Amino acid sequence: MGRIVYWGLIRTVITVFLLWISYDYLYNRYWWIIAGVVVYVIIIHPIVSQYKSFTKKNETVIKDSLCSRCKHFDETAVLCMKYDKHPTEDYIPCEGVDWEPK
Repeated sequence: MGRIVYWGLIRTVITVFLLWISYDYLYNRYWWIIAGVVVYVIIIHPIVSQYKSFTKKNETVIKDSLCSRCKHFDETAVLCMKYDKHPTEDYIPCEGVDWEPK
């Protein structure tokens, strides 16, 4: 999840800089339309598609694992907050020893 935010911020900085430079070269009324399309195509759409891919990849961990029923599990980051590790289908950070129900 952090990778999605990080690259979203990098793309935002680069896009804003390039749009700021291009402001003088485009007509004012077309610039807003172009800026809106560029922001959607370069920033918003990749973030949404990466988030969908992230949730699909981790769907079984979020819904059907032992970690998903533990109070130390953060669904949004797919993270065991007690051990600061990411559980997978084959890996449980505490191996069930420190599991506590929600």
